[in-house]
Amino acid sequence: MSTFIDLPRRAAIGLVAGVWFASVAMSPESANAQAVATTLDAVTVSSVASRQPVEKSYDRILQGQALFERLKARHAPDAELRYRLLPRRPDAGLEGVELFILGRDIEQRITVAADHTFRIDPLPVDRTAGAQVTVLDRAALTVTWRTDVRSPGVPQGMRRLGDLRVECEVGLESGLVSNVRSILDEISQALTRPGFCLRNPARYYFFAERPLFKVTLVNGTHRHVLPADELYAGLTRDPRVVEELAYCDCEVLLDRTYFLPLGDASWPDDTLVSFDYMDAAESP
Repeated sequence: MSTFIDLPRRAAIGLVAGVWFASVAMSPESANAQAVATTLDAVTVSSVASRQPVEKSYDRILQGQALFERLKARHAPDAELRYRLLPRRPDAGLEGVELFILGRDIEQRITVAADHTFRIDPLPVDRTAGAQVTVLDRAALTVTWRTDVRSPGVPQGMRRLGDLRVECEVGLESGLVSNVRSILDEISQALTRPGFCLRNPARYYFFAERPLFKVTLVNGTHRHVLPADELYAGLTRDPRVVEELAYCDCEVLLDRTYFLPLGDASWPDDTLVSFDYMDAAESP
């Protein structure tokens, strides 16, 4: 039986909002990155180098795609792998993002869908050595992206546990994780060890669509409400998280962050993950 702390919605909202505002105020990196982000105009590929753009290794991402193909038969046979853009700073808008694969012999635009997701298709190896997936018009640490694995037929607004198990493994293999510093070092170092995504819970950041009130696992009549410690990046478990938000993909998504018992075999891959949101009507 879970020990979810059933805070009133207003109290929960106040807790998360207070932490978020405090983290922004205490972070000089946030202020500097916001200043850069707000002054960036449309740039050309040739001028982006001086802007310290958002970059991820194309080769690492292909390694993650190869792992996806190996894992999907077991956990998510009909799933599709995409990637989802996420903000890292309060004013880092995602509209109109310019995303490219850039290298010495390659300059390939990536189409970003209206829901801020995209595909990265394999290109000829002789053209992509050392290539980077690059956001042209955003400075480093203002936006990022994560793996997004989804099977067809999942009820709207829910996620499937098998998809999220694969999402974790592929995300780690692709290097699509937070930056490294102090208490987050513990997580980052753990990410390099085999079996991280088989833990219960796995401290891999998942993000809901909106600020969370409650997360429930559902498999037939078997239901489990996640404890509060598995929400908000574990803030109630370790308040030091606040000091590290500038180095975490969860910095402006703290109220959407949750962990899952990916390694608990009693929850099969077809288990559904259901969300209650802060902005929902108060229950009677």
